[in-house]
Amino acid sequence: MRIIVVGYGRVGSRTARVLAEEGYDVVVIDNDQLKVERAEDAGLTVIAGDGSDEDVLKQAGIEDADALGGITGDVEINHEICLIGKKYGCRTVMRISEDVDSETYDQYVEDADDVIYPQRLGAAGAKTALLGGSLNAIGDLTEALQLTVVNVEADSPVVGRRISEIDLPQTARLYAHGHRNDPMTIPLPTTTVEAGDRLAMVVERDALGDIEAQLLGA
Repeated sequence: MRIIVVGYGRVGSRTARVLAEEGYDVVVIDNDQLKVERAEDAGLTVIAGDGSDEDVLKQAGIEDADALGGITGDVEINHEICLIGKKYGCRTVMRISEDVDSETYDQYVEDADDVIYPQRLGAAGAKTALLGGSLNAIGDLTEALQLTVVNVEADSPVVGRRISEIDLPQTARLYAHGHRNDPMTIPLPTTTVEAGDRLAMVVERDALGDIEAQLLGA
């Protein structure tokens, strides 16, 4: 399975390394020479160039790729990358920022197979999205993390708040949300939490009690 990761920053580098460690054929693309050298030092196959250039993607093997991730820090470049990937029939994953409006978000969802918020998902979400698998795969990235789902009660302090207003510490990341009886999905920042909702998080094991208290109340 060949996976192309465009962007070797904080999220892209971890995603590429984890996938490579699991035996996938990973090709990294970046136009920053320092990042190219870092990827080479990590033992990865690297193409130096603009990942939104179709010729560069061909050089990386897009014609035979199974998945393509636009994981740079530029949302427009990531969008262009996914549009090219769509032409070649590979799975496309797009990194976006949390400040996109609903109309733009809907367009991105239409143009890519999956979108990720690095602030919410990080490398775990990128890896899972690229593989097209269950979000439960997040738990295998590190033994220090725990995948947990909390049920929001009516008296929870987060009821009525938007996802973007839930200020979790660095020890936790909220990555999925579901209204009562609805499937869990990656929420928009403007999604409002209601009583009966479920919140899925990746939490450092030692911080689980504190995080649950923050979300549900003491």
